[in-house]
Amino acid sequence: MIDLARLLEEIAVIASAAGDEVMAVYDRGADGLTVTQKADQSPLTEADERAHRLIAARLAVVTPRLPLLSEEDVAAFSGPDARGRYWLVDPLDGTKEFIKRNGEFTVNIALIEAGRPVLGVVHAPALGVTYLAAEKVGAFREARGEARQSIAVSRHAPGTLWRVVGSRSHAGDSLRTYLDGLGKYELVPMGSSLKFCLVAEGKADLYPRLGPTSLWDTAAAQCVVEQAGGSVRTLAGLPLGYAETGQLLNPYFVVAGAE
Repeated sequence: MIDLARLLEEIAVIASAAGDEVMAVYDRGADGLTVTQKADQSPLTEADERAHRLIAARLAVVTPRLPLLSEEDVAAFSGPDARGRYWLVDPLDGTKEFIKRNGEFTVNIALIEAGRPVLGVVHAPALGVTYLAAEKVGAFREARGEARQSIAVSRHAPGTLWRVVGSRSHAGDSLRTYLDGLGKYELVPMGSSLKFCLVAEGKADLYPRLGPTSLWDTAAAQCVVEQAGGSVRTLAGLPLGYAETGQLLNPYFVVAGAE
C-alpha cells in the first residue's frame, strides 16, 4: 500500500525542485530562450527538458517500481503496473505561456491508479503557488510566505453571474456557443492547469474545455478539483479517465464546482 499523505509531501518537494529548473531558464529573459518544435508542432524549450530530467530521476528514487508517462519521453512508457498505477507528468504545462513570459505555467505531477488520479501536485513557480491533493487526504493551496490552507469549490447560486475560466491560448466557436447557453457570465482567461485550480479554490464556477488536451495536461489538476469537492466530466457526463494510455488525447470536458 502507498501512503498517499507521505508521498504527497515528497512529490511537492520534487515539483518545487522542477520549478527551480524551469525558473533558471525563465530568469535568463527572452533573449536567452531557444524554442524548437516537436513533431506535433508544439513548442519545446530547455526548461521542459530540464524539468523532465529532474522529475524522472527523483521519481525513480521515491517509487522505483512505478512506470512514468511524461510528455517529454512518451516512448519510454511501458504501460501501467499490474495494479494500474503510473506517474503522469507534464514537466512544463503552458509552454506557450512560458514563452510569452506571463507567469501562467505549471509543473504537473499525478499518480494514476486504475485510471483515476489519486494524487496530484500543480506547482506554478513564477507565481510562487502550489496546489496539492491526494485521495482521503484533501486539497490544499500553498503560497510563498503563507501557511498551507485547505481549499474547496464553491456552489453557484441560481440567477447569479457564472464565473467561467477559459484558455488564454485556445478559444473557438464551440466555447462561445457553450457560454451563450449559460446566460450571464464573466470569462477570465488563464493559462495552463491553473484554470482547474481556480475552480478548486472557489474562485471560478466552471472551466469548459472544448478543445484538445493531452492526458498529462489534466491529471494532476483534476485530482485537486475532485478532492476539493468538484468534478471533471466529459460531455457525456463521465469522469475524465486515464486508463487508456494508448490514446493520449482527452475528450472535451467541463470542470465544475459543487454540483
